[in-house]
Amino acid sequence: MEELEKLQKWLDESRSAVFFGGAGVSTESGIPDFRSVDGLYNQSYRYPPETIISRSFFARDPEEFYRFYREKMLWLDAEPNAAHRKLAELERAGRLAAVVTQNIDGLHQKAGSRVVLELHGSVHRNYCMKCHKSFDAAYVKNAPGIPRCDVCGGVVKPDVVLYEESLDDKTLREAVCRIEAADLLVVGGTSLAVYPAAGLIQYYRGNRLVLINRTPTPYDSQADLILTENIGALMGKLRA
Repeated sequence: MEELEKLQKWLDESRSAVFFGGAGVSTESGIPDFRSVDGLYNQSYRYPPETIISRSFFARDPEEFYRFYREKMLWLDAEPNAAHRKLAELERAGRLAAVVTQNIDGLHQKAGSRVVLELHGSVHRNYCMKCHKSFDAAYVKNAPGIPRCDVCGGVVKPDVVLYEESLDDKTLREAVCRIEAADLLVVGGTSLAVYPAAGLIQYYRGNRLVLINRTPTPYDSQADLILTENIGALMGKLRA
């Protein structure tokens, strides 16, 4: 409780906090971390998730890519949890300047957050690789086999960052600027093991680095406050 009270005090005093989140923020909305290879994956797929969700695999076998993508990464019925909702409240209250997320599900926006920097893209944006027409997630979800453009017949690709692809430069630059300017950095639901995204924490210049995660991270020794509760349950206790 003492740690929670300290976080509350820091949030109350903040005017430019930044939240940096990972897959753990969305698992409480029922979205599993696709990198967690379990028996089901081993039975259903001939390749590990990291191989399937790569640019070279997408180019080589888009049909198998989309079979995995639809089953494991398109969770269009998922709803924001207490963490998403509290972050939106903190933004409206003028305490949170931005959300920087590794997630691609759009739940922060669905909860009402306006400044959301999606490092790995979004399932809600898709485009034809030939004529660049845009499509929503429902189009991809409902298309048979490989989704194709209804204008030119080109292959439709999700605007998500696959393995072997670079992060969007503009999004990355803005995330760095927001983190550098933050008076409080709250990191939640991530093991900070996926680079280059995890390396963004090194740009924080302040002395209020908060880590919220069930397991240890490589940055624990640098943190000013560590909380090990589930992030949704913890954020739900905070006041905006």
